Amino acid sequence: MHRYSIPFLGALVALSGASVAALPAPAAQTDSGRLAVFGAASLTEVLPKLDTRPRYSFAGSDQLAAQILLGARADVFAAASPKYPELLYKQGHCGKPVAFATNALTVVVPHSNPAGIHSMTDLTRSGVKVVIADRRVPVGAYTRQVLQKLGIEEAVLRNVVSEETDVKAVVAKVALGEADAGFVYATDARPVQAKVLRVAIPARAQPLVVYEVGVVKDARHPLAARRFIAKLLSPRGQALLVRYGFGRKP
Repeated sequence: MHRYSIPFLGALVALSGASVAALPAPAAQTDSGRLAVFGAASLTEVLPKLDTRPRYSFAGSDQLAAQILLGARADVFAAASPKYPELLYKQGHCGKPVAFATNALTVVVPHSNPAGIHSMTDLTRSGVKVVIADRRVPVGAYTRQVLQKLGIEEAVLRNVVSEETDVKAVVAKVALGEADAGFVYATDARPVQAKVLRVAIPARAQPLVVYEVGVVKDARHPLAARRFIAKLLSPRGQALLVRYGFGRKP
């Protein structure tokens, strides 16, 4: 199990806004002999296409960082933001992370679009049901950046009916018609394009969405972890990411 310091735990809690009791429990500590890859939920479809052999765990980047901190066995940590990999690196719990992809935000609405959402300002109308990710999750933090840049944060947040733990949960709520609109990554709108419509976010409000990956300290398979990251950065890996809607590494 990883050793961690109280100051580090405090730093993670301060960044995420979570209480110690609320941090998720570590994943099971069994070692199947396979590379263990912790990946942001938005990477669920693409990483297994890159390599089918690892044991994958997908969730919000904040949850994965907390699990690593609490001793979950992981060899690779791939996050949807530099924040958590950089924090783990600074505290000695992860090798120096590298950027491997970019993404963009979009708004999705049910295909029938019952609330008539066609622009960002439509999200401010009274009665519109908006779903977003929790601010601790990268997509939730990026969402708030968009709203701030557009000057509509307060009005839209009044219409938020739920804050989800990862981007997949946001997509699911909209696709099932449980919300009128949701903020997600462009890549996550693709698998449900038959069930949702996309509403573009103005380019001036788009955040810089950068994914970073690193080898977890005390990884049981460090060589395999480095090879996996090399695959992500390779021309084949970059082409695969583009095929799934991501941007190439910055």
